[in-house]
Amino acid sequence: MKVGLTLPQFRSGSEPALETAARAEAVGLDGVFVFDHLWPLGRPDRPALHGLTLVAALLAATDRVTVGTLVARVGLLPDAVLANTFASLHRMAGDRLVAGVGVGDAMSRPENVAIGVAFRPRPERLANLVAVCRRLRARGITTWVGGNAPSTRALGWAEADAVNVWGVAPDALAADMAEARSLVDRLNDVPPGTARHRDALAFTWAGQVDLATLGPTGVAGQLRAVAATGATWAVVAPINADWTNAVETVAAAKRSLVD
Repeated sequence: MKVGLTLPQFRSGSEPALETAARAEAVGLDGVFVFDHLWPLGRPDRPALHGLTLVAALLAATDRVTVGTLVARVGLLPDAVLANTFASLHRMAGDRLVAGVGVGDAMSRPENVAIGVAFRPRPERLANLVAVCRRLRARGITTWVGGNAPSTRALGWAEADAVNVWGVAPDALAADMAEARSLVDRLNDVPPGTARHRDALAFTWAGQVDLATLGPTGVAGQLRAVAATGATWAVVAPINADWTNAVETVAAAKRSLVD
């Protein structure tokens, strides 16, 4: 299982994010990921670095790590603009890019309202997501669909390379994936000649990890629990630790997976 890290993004300057990414690369982490929010959820008074712009800067500042979004939301940009932005990043980075995309939820609605962009009904956003995934994969861009709703996951396994689940406790993840497989098995029972969902359900995990509560040993245990579910990635969003310690702790936890 590969291990990545989210970055210090909710601030005015880019230096902390770039420095954290460089350190993550130096100590052997596999990837760094950014959010697509105009401000931290529920805090419109605080700044945020634009996700796709930050991805470009990170690709220029690193050499090896995967750089991705968790997740770029359809509807903030026209589908073609979002897909072509990722295509430009892919020309810069090749297979180091992961295009994580999703539909957003009620918590992100105020961001649309603030910039005068309609927050479309969910069926429309899901249709947009299908269109974006097809554009991305047609260009050879690794695509994850982020979301915990069954309809979003089913769409992701039909149209993307993997589904990213957020914040599911590792001890509940195996059962969660078993339920998802049952859903996709039912969706596979379709008339001849129609598109089939893939049989192998690739999924990745991401979520907040309280480093102060868990400590290095606890973080290592959490990563081992996620790895045991079959996830191909774990992306840690660290809280309650400074970023230098966060990078070192997650890197040590990753090393414990192969010790």
